[in-house]
Amino acid sequence: NDRSFNLSHGYANNAIRTSKYSIFTFLPLNLFEQFRRLANAYFLFLLILQLIPQISSLSWFTTAVPLVFVLSISAVKDANDDINRHKCDRQVNNRKVDVLMDGQLKNEKWMNVQVGDIVKLENNEFVTADLLLLSSSEPLNLVYVETAELDGETNLKVKQALTATGELEDNIEALAAFNGEVRCEPPNNRLDKFKGTLTMNDDIYALDNDKMLLRGCTLRNTEWCFGLVIFGGPDTKLMQNSGKSVFKRTSIDHLMNILVLCIFGFLGFMCAIMAILNAFWEASEGSLFTVFLPREAGIDAHLSSFLTFWSYVIILNTVVPISLYVSMEVIRLGNSFFINWDRKMYYPKNDTPAQARTTTLSEELGQIKYIFSDKTGTLTQNIMTFNKCSINGKAYGEQLCLRKQMITLVDFSWNNLADPKFSFHDHSLVEMVRSGNPETQEFFRLLSLCHTVMPEEKKEGELNYQAQSPDEGALVTAARNFGFVFRSRTPETITVIEMGKQVIYKLLAVLDFNNVRKRMSVIVRGPEGKLTLYCKGADTIILERLDPSCNKLMKLTTNHLNEYAGDGLRTLALAYKDLDESYMKDWTQRHHEASIAMEEREEKLDELYEEIEKDMMLLGATAVEDKLQDGVPQTIEQLAKADIKIWVLTGDKQETAENIGYSCNMLREEMKDVFFVSANTAEGVKEELLKMCPEAAEEPSVTTSRGGLFWVEKMETVQDEKVDGEYGLIINGHSLAFALEKNLRLELLRTACMCQTVICCRVTPLQKAQVVQLVKKYKQAVTLAIGDGANDVSMIKAAHIGVGISGQEGMQAVLSSDFSFAQFRYLQRLLLVHGRWSYIRMCKFLGYFFYKNFTFTLMHFWYAFFCGFSAQTVYDEWFITFYNTIYTALPVLGLSLFEQDVNDRWSLQHPQLYTPGQKNQYFNKKAFVRCVMHSCYSSLILFFIPWASMHDTVRDDGKDIADYQSFALLAQTCLLIVVFAQLFLDTYYWTAINQLFVWASIAVYFAITFTMYSSGMFLIFTSAFPFTGTARNSLNQPNVWLTIFLSSLLCVLPVVAFRFILIQLRPTINDEVRAKARKEALPAPAPRRTLKKRITRRSGYAFSHSQGYGALVMSQKFLLKGHMRRLALFDHRDSPMVQNQPQHYRTITEESESQSP
Repeated sequence: NDRSFNLSHGYANNAIRTSKYSIFTFLPLNLFEQFRRLANAYFLFLLILQLIPQISSLSWFTTAVPLVFVLSISAVKDANDDINRHKCDRQVNNRKVDVLMDGQLKNEKWMNVQVGDIVKLENNEFVTADLLLLSSSEPLNLVYVETAELDGETNLKVKQALTATGELEDNIEALAAFNGEVRCEPPNNRLDKFKGTLTMNDDIYALDNDKMLLRGCTLRNTEWCFGLVIFGGPDTKLMQNSGKSVFKRTSIDHLMNILVLCIFGFLGFMCAIMAILNAFWEASEGSLFTVFLPREAGIDAHLSSFLTFWSYVIILNTVVPISLYVSMEVIRLGNSFFINWDRKMYYPKNDTPAQARTTTLSEELGQIKYIFSDKTGTLTQNIMTFNKCSINGKAYGEQLCLRKQMITLVDFSWNNLADPKFSFHDHSLVEMVRSGNPETQEFFRLLSLCHTVMPEEKKEGELNYQAQSPDEGALVTAARNFGFVFRSRTPETITVIEMGKQVIYKLLAVLDFNNVRKRMSVIVRGPEGKLTLYCKGADTIILERLDPSCNKLMKLTTNHLNEYAGDGLRTLALAYKDLDESYMKDWTQRHHEASIAMEEREEKLDELYEEIEKDMMLLGATAVEDKLQDGVPQTIEQLAKADIKIWVLTGDKQETAENIGYSCNMLREEMKDVFFVSANTAEGVKEELLKMCPEAAEEPSVTTSRGGLFWVEKMETVQDEKVDGEYGLIINGHSLAFALEKNLRLELLRTACMCQTVICCRVTPLQKAQVVQLVKKYKQAVTLAIGDGANDVSMIKAAHIGVGISGQEGMQAVLSSDFSFAQFRYLQRLLLVHGRWSYIRMCKFLGYFFYKNFTFTLMHFWYAFFCGFSAQTVYDEWFITFYNTIYTALPVLGLSLFEQDVNDRWSLQHPQLYTPGQKNQYFNKKAFVRCVMHSCYSSLILFFIPWASMHDTVRDDGKDIADYQSFALLAQTCLLIVVFAQLFLDTYYWTAINQLFVWASIAVYFAITFTMYSSGMFLIFTSAFPFTGTARNSLNQPNVWLTIFLSSLLCVLPVVAFRFILIQLRPTINDEVRAKARKEALPAPAPRRTLKKRITRRSGYAFSHSQGYGALVMSQKFLLKGHMRRLALFDHRDSPMVQNQPQHYRTITEESESQSP
């Protein structure tokens, strides 16, 4: 607590800065960022060229106005975003906290807090920085924090101070005199780990994550606490984790980069032709004009040709209009709003709408080929019900009798503390418990003791449990109803009401769960002094640690586990072990030494855990049901019809995942075969992968191509191999680790892609991401990952599209996702409706946009042959300026925002409509070439028909009409009418807004034309508006309107004829469904079908748990003095957790009743 000493070390202060700009740096930095985009830099280059009089035949404003407009829109958006970031930064930095300075508490801003300061936090306050907890108002120096801002979890976490610092309590003098030294790891982003030591009074104390309060947490149900600042500001774990998200770009974006590059090449080619022809023209014809139009000094034919090249770069630049990029962003933003506003993707139970968290990926949703899905909480509800159990070799919990009638519910009225929402159907289990059967009572005693659940008791007898995972809560609730009520806990004791009698167990150690151990244990001392270890975990782990005397019981229990797994239930095995007093004393000492070790602390603890968890006695097994979400099988069936392949990547055991696969309709009995890959060697994995197609080539067929912006990126694609029939593939995590190695991954991909369904079980989060990246790299297909938990974040970030489900496992997946909603079934609407529409809209937009701009630009090319290749424009300059920004901007946006080939009902009725997007059929390089050829034809018609009709033509009064200004007006009017006619042909779905945009744009064109060509404008701005009277004199001639009609007819008729013939000879699935939609009424919404339950017997073991916080619920050294009050953990009634109650254990019966009308 020596501020001057700590400041000398140069630690980061507590101020944070997430903003990018300041007032002085905004303009230069923002412009620098914007001009890093190739398109913006290109248009700036054009603007500079236009400022050179020798080469510019266009006024500078034709490029400057659109460029400034686009830059301004982007700058305003960036400024608004940064202002919001500044506001958030100021709001956070100016929060107040009590800091102990000069022996007294002073109210300071967060930004002024320094490393080494001691701060005081009060209930419901945010944690200021990463703090070492010193003391608190709660018994045993516990504090309760809500970590929603860190990991999205609303359930409270428990932290506990060291005994030595807890004795300081709230004594300001003692705290001010506190003198210690903390040595710890450097700042990092690991939220769940912290290693350090505190040296105080020559004693060294181990520090871990359980004694840290991290910035971003909120103090709950704790009157006050004191903490020592360890990390501040940018060094805190919250800020270390706030790295930049992965920038995702759509396949359309990548294609656009290539096309724009090709267009630049095409532009350069046209300009070179014009320059060469200008040189020839100047040599042969140009000299004749020098008598009355002399050249400027120093300019000869060769220099004139060079200047002409750059002049035509300016003239023909509209092949890549600047408004293209702005329009694309507006379209994507609009499609994102449609997803947000879709009431059919709103989940009223949780008040959760669908949300497009990223606005730049909407059309990618229409091109998905592979979906990678988590199982628990994504396909299933992650709401657990205790269904069955096996105790001492006897199975309990059958719900249906032979006549398929529900057996009456068990009456728990004899238990005053029973949960009224809990239901069970096997009366014999209650009878066994109440009769005093020792094995049955020991079974439920284990469930009431071996866990890290926190109890909440607002009123006497009204218990609520706050569990780390829903299945752990379900098990403790089951024990509660069967007479073993977990009532309260302290760091040293667990209080259980056993068959109406209060029993207090002394908690000696918690051997916590992690993903390697796959089990957790507690060591307790009973009232009689008996030492017992209780353990629960995955059966494969528990069964191999049993005493040999349990072999017969193990066989019976294994059979029951097989049955439970066949029903898709999640299972755990339970065991116990009586411990010797002398051994326990020695083990405790070694455990303490390992727990304070600075090196290899976790490895040493794991060795001790392995040592004590041996020769255990088997009690039985539990079976918990994780129900499927509504509509999951139907959704998967629909997506399969759309030729989307679904891979399930889950941490569950193979057999449970397999049975969920059958429940979800991913695996079907009619499949030709389902292959299992479970070998433990690389050779074994390869052999099992080759089993599926023995006659296939030894090496997968890989084609190599070039891609990317300059074709420098090497792309390898594993070719699909045809197979006879449908297959499934199930591979476990051990085998997957070998299969993902360099020499086997292509074999894995070939085999997996031959299967209709792939299930990877027991996989780690890293393996999930590796599988996604493998498919991305070697299939060149668009991927989507969907999940609901923190273990899905890496997969969600790795895929092209990440979808988060806001479920029971917090909000980590949602926070990292591009799109989010509450139920898996909404995925079919997101893809088959919104995704497909977005893709169609973007493709139509690009095709139409390139058509109208190439047609517009190529007319300059044809005009060059009549103006001596002098880079004169065929249109009025104001028409060039307004063409893309005013005249055609809104109609094309109307097409791109509201277009539908068929409505949502027909889209869902015919999932096959989705397949053209996967093959990128609507807009690709071929479609672009066709668009250019169409533009060439239209530009020829639009130039030469007006030219021929006005050549040697006179007005009704005999005066000459064939002047440049009249021709320019006629050509641009013909062009505008034709591009609008093409828009009419391209639009399938007309709305009032579309109609308004088109007719209003036509009206605006004529209004602006007559205004700018008026005598009044000419008199005010003579040089800017030279076309005085042209509109009035030309558009009153019948032959002008006849020319407009003939030009439009010749442009439109071939398109209509070609499309008619194509529909007759080669109709697409879209044509067929549209024809059907015109003849038939709207299809009714698809009824929900109940799928047949599959009866199978397979061994299935699942242990769903995250890293536990067992060490936080006990303390071995602290002796509480004075009266111990029961911990009221959840006094804070405004807590989101209290209101939402996320850990909710509902039975099947209750759910069916709640859904019935």
